[in-house]
Formats: sequence, C-alpha cells, structure tokens
Amino acid sequence: MSMPQNRVFSGVQPSGSLHLGNYLGAIKRFVELQNSHECIYCVVDLHAITVWQDPQELAESTRHVAAAYIACGIDPDKHVVFNQSRVGEHAELAWIFNCVARMGWLNRMTQFKDKAGKNRENASVGLFAYPTLMAADILLYRATHVPVGDDQKQHLELCRDIAQKFNTDFAEPIAAAGHGDGFFPLTEPLIAGPATRVMSLRDGARKMSKSEPSEMSRIDLTDDAETIAKKIRKAKTDPDALPSETAGLEGRPEADNLVGIFAALADSTADAVLATYGGGTFQAFKQDLAELAVEKVGPIGAEMSRLNADPAEMDAVLRKGAERARVIAAPIYDEVRKIVGFV
Repeated sequence: MSMPQNRVFSGVQPSGSLHLGNYLGAIKRFVELQNSHECIYCVVDLHAITVWQDPQELAESTRHVAAAYIACGIDPDKHVVFNQSRVGEHAELAWIFNCVARMGWLNRMTQFKDKAGKNRENASVGLFAYPTLMAADILLYRATHVPVGDDQKQHLELCRDIAQKFNTDFAEPIAAAGHGDGFFPLTEPLIAGPATRVMSLRDGARKMSKSEPSEMSRIDLTDDAETIAKKIRKAKTDPDALPSETAGLEGRPEADNLVGIFAALADSTADAVLATYGGGTFQAFKQDLAELAVEKVGPIGAEMSRLNADPAEMDAVLRKGAERARVIAAPIYDEVRKIVGFV
C-alpha cells in the first residue's frame, strides 16, 4: 500500500447556516485545491454532536453543508463528498488514537478551553477528545495535506504528534508489514489566502459566527443580493480614510477585516486593494465591495436553494460519496488493525 502524494482531507461542521467566513476561510480554498490534489471533503456530523444537536436540524444542516460544497464549485463526481457518520472507521480509528494521544496534549488545546469556558466540568467527553477524532478523520485516508485556518493549526500539530507516536509505538509491526519508517504521514498544513479568519461586520475583534445574535454581523451564503449589499454598507468602520499600505491597518480591526474580505473575493492581496482605494472614503470602498460580494456570493445562495429543495438528491450524493470514501478508508484501517494486533 503506497503512501499518497497529494491527498487533501478537510471538513466543515453542520451546525447552522454557513456564512462568508466559512466560504473565504475554508470552502473557497477547497474548490481551488481540486485542480492540484485528490480531494476528500467531509461534512463532520460526528464532530457536531460534541454539543447537543436537534436530530432533525442536524440532518438538514448536513445536507445544507453538502449543498454549499457543490454550489461553491466542488465536483462530487471527480472528488469525494460525504458525511462522516456514514463511514464507521472514523470513530474506530479515533478510539485507537484516544489510546495513543496523551492527556497532557489534549489539556493544551486552547479551542477546548474557549468552547468549554467556565463550564468545563459539564462539557462532553467528546468535546475534549475532538482533536483525536479530527486526527482520525485525516489519517484514515493518510491525507498528506489539510487546508487550515488559524484556529485549527494547533489541532493539526496534534494530528502530526499522534501520527509520529503511532509510527514510533508500532515501529516493528509497521516495518514488518513493509511500510518503511512509518505508516501514517506527517500531514502538512495548507495555509489559505488573505482572509483565513473573517471577522464580524459589527465588531472587528470577534470572529464572524453563526452564533452571533445580530444577523448584520455576518453574510450568510443564502443571503440574497439586496441583503448582502445592505450588510456591507452597514458594516462597522472608523472615521479615518483607508490607508495606502497594510501597515496603516494596524489597530483598525474593522478596516483590516473589510480589506481582507475584498482581497479574498477578488483573488487579490490587501496591498493591491489599498493601492486602489488608499486615501479614499469607506463609502466608495464599501459600495464596490458590496457589488463584488453580490457578484461572488449571490450565485452560491441561488444554487444552494435549488439543491436544498431536493433532500433525496443530496442524500444520494452523500451516500455515493461515502461508498467512495470507504473504498479508500477500509484497506487503510484494515492495515491499522493488523499493526495494532487486533484479530
């Protein structure tokens, strides 16, 4: 069993409406990677239930994310699109990794501390062990690369630690099976472009989130053209003109956020955006940004609405994708069973 060379794995949680931050921070990059990599894209519904989910809403959200993948340009015929819970090997490998990973490693995960907050003792075991399941998601396919944003870098580092420890712990059976120095790759991060962390339109210090009470804080992928333009026009700014260089964005989080969004939507850079708009007013800049956002995001929402109108078709896409995922995953997990010593 040869090691893959350019295999990408990534996933998005099905928990509520997807927004511009999900698109620019993840899905847009997923689409681009199709041209250079073998891509496996998952709707991570097992991760979603680390906090309680309404079962009907979870099913609908799972289809919603799959529809977003396709509407944004992911081809489910050329690449693999499926939901995690359909491939049982994810959970089985996660248990093995629970026994490889160390408590101290998981205790250092800042995202658990952020999500559990002061209610740590009442957080689910699943929320605490989330990173080992993420490692299983990636390594079940021996993925060589993962597109990550700032908030997932630590989890990918843990994935690499788990892979390295597994390779070391089971070095003898791995070598005996003809896998050389290691069975699992040390997966490399693929850092996205200028908007890896899209912030709220109402508060540049807070990440854009579906949990924010104000709908004006985010652009949902299902927003129509009028709503998108309105949210951009009303986005919070400061009284100063736009700077001519990126250094001038320091200490101006709202301006920095909008420039980053413009650059990402335009497939450009912050420097190029400021070369055009530096010294000008936010009014003119936001007008052009609104038109750009409508042009790029509007068609996604229309296609998502069309796809979401046929749940049976989306289920068929996910079922077919899971079958293809299992063809890759099952032989890899069978090798893991032999390496570990399961009869």
